[in-house]
Amino acid sequence: MTIEVEVGDNLEKALKALKKKIQLDGLQRELKNRRFYEKPSVKRRRKMQDAERRRRKAKRKRRR
Repeated sequence: MTIEVEVGDNLEKALKALKKKIQLDGLQRELKNRRFYEKPSVKRRRKMQDAERRRRKAKRKRRR
């Protein structure tokens, strides 16, 4: 993942673009999840909840 910054570009703008890219890639969430050990049973339950959330969201989108 790279963000190209020119010599005259605004550094704040480049940082904002980098943060946005990291968030969209899911890297920030992954780092947060790996900060502490997660038991396999908890991990499985979280993954199932995430999948259910995605299914409900897809279902809502199809209804429209």
